[in-house]
Amino acid sequence: MTANETIIVAEPGKQEMLIIREFDAPRELVFRAFTDPKLYVQWLGPRGGIMTLDIFEPKTNGKWRYLHTDPNGTVTAFHGVYHEVLSPELVINTFEFEGLPEKGHVCLETVRFEELPGERTRLTAHSIFQSVADRDSMLQSGMEEGTSASFERLAELLKKMER
Repeated sequence: MTANETIIVAEPGKQEMLIIREFDAPRELVFRAFTDPKLYVQWLGPRGGIMTLDIFEPKTNGKWRYLHTDPNGTVTAFHGVYHEVLSPELVINTFEFEGLPEKGHVCLETVRFEELPGERTRLTAHSIFQSVADRDSMLQSGMEEGTSASFERLAELLKKMER
């Protein structure tokens, strides 16, 4: 693993996926970027698009819904619920893409924020899908590129915040 590379592990035939990324920022700051609406919209999603928070309650038993508008005006929506938010170490939530023809393709995500020496943070996101097909569809949707781009934007934001 090179420094600050986004690693996505998706073993064939499994319903789960791991995303691992290290950031050159303290854990509290990385966690805040996941729970502060003003920060969240600055890094999540591909460059050139606009993210709008419809509902954003990053607390235990809270809800969330956001919309991405791409440069062509195409809107995609996602929603879920927060099962547990424990500052600054853990976020457990569901994730569902609203653009599918049928409802119920829900993913359970557990994001851990691990404090590393030198005021660095390792983020580990563990996602469990309802089927291998759901997991594979997510991977084929361009999710890998989107996640890497979002985490690059997050790293840039964190660098600005530390100044």
